[in-house]
Amino acid sequence: MRFCFTLAYSMQAVVLGFYIYSITHSKIALGYIGLCEAIPAIGIALYGGYIADKSEKRKMLLLIFSGVLLTSLVMFTVTLKSMSNVIHAGWIVPIMYSMIFCNGIARAFYGPATFTIYANSIPKELYPNGSTWSSSSWQVAAILGPAAGGLIYGYTNKIIPGLIGITAVFGCILFLLVISLVLVFMLRKYPAQYVPKESIWKSLSEGITFVFSNKMMIGAMSLDLFSVFFGGAVALLPVFANEILKVGAEGLGIMRAMSSLGAVLTMLVMTRFSPMGKPWRNLLVAVTGFGLSIICFGLSTNFYLSLLFIFTEGAFDSISVIIRGTLMQLLTPDHMRGRVSAVNQMFIGSSNEIGAFESGTAAQLLGTVPSVIFGGSMTMLIVGITYLKTKKLIPLSLQQIHAPGEDGIKE
Repeated sequence: MRFCFTLAYSMQAVVLGFYIYSITHSKIALGYIGLCEAIPAIGIALYGGYIADKSEKRKMLLLIFSGVLLTSLVMFTVTLKSMSNVIHAGWIVPIMYSMIFCNGIARAFYGPATFTIYANSIPKELYPNGSTWSSSSWQVAAILGPAAGGLIYGYTNKIIPGLIGITAVFGCILFLLVISLVLVFMLRKYPAQYVPKESIWKSLSEGITFVFSNKMMIGAMSLDLFSVFFGGAVALLPVFANEILKVGAEGLGIMRAMSSLGAVLTMLVMTRFSPMGKPWRNLLVAVTGFGLSIICFGLSTNFYLSLLFIFTEGAFDSISVIIRGTLMQLLTPDHMRGRVSAVNQMFIGSSNEIGAFESGTAAQLLGTVPSVIFGGSMTMLIVGITYLKTKKLIPLSLQQIHAPGEDGIKE
């Protein structure tokens, strides 16, 4: 279910950026894509976590997937060539933005629900390895999605004259979402493990207090948030594909896929060589590599060299994903998984979209290449500040981190 949904979602992300940029020729328009999704995803994330804790998860996913299927159907309809005489061209982009906003609402509930299902599917002692395999399957879909979306978008009209590329891609997306919805029906029920006895506000504050009292958890979330916020060069790939590297939609799909390829290959290696020996040290090293890769990508004018730096960016990012995901699973009690996941989503789940808005705005003000170099440099600065503030966490092993009340873990 997760694989098919991620495949559809990543296809949609890459073609929406290219399609909207081809219509508007505006870098800030790419930033608005991320902002439209981030606002609802962050704004109601805590409520989504509260609902996930007190609700049956399978039913939640059925409603979420039905909503996403509906928004994709609307986007498919407005991009049909036959609709050009019915819908004014000036309305297409606003309709796209509104559907992206609706997807952001769905995401606020999707993250906490799937986080809880995953945690209750395997034993706790298998979380580190299980997190690696789970993230790997996600990354495989994230590799195939952008590549398939870009290739279908670019070649459709050449193969079938008169068929618009964006319409063909959305047809594939709808097919994958239908499969995902069918697979949700095959899941067993995951009943609530939390029955609220206090007000919703007190329940939500309990989750926030838990996260902010755990130095390791809040540190990992903050590091990821700010590094992705400033290092979100992925949103500008349509600009690089069109204006700098001149490789078109096909090249855009390959670039989007290369990041995920670096991630999944690294994750497969990590199933054998775990980064959890000294997780905090390895997390800082990984984010440093991420920032350096962003800077080098911004400086590159060669397509194949750019692919190399995108590959290393994905590889380093995957290490931080594994470390952070394992820490989240180990440090979160069962009855608070939905609310803690919601706080995590506020920090991390929408950091890519907020980063996309920052990247689009910075590119509009500074220029494309300077904005990417600035973002990578800020990521490096954040790592340096984090290192100075968290030196006590660097030598800790996973066993020490897992121990409740261990020095350096909780205030």
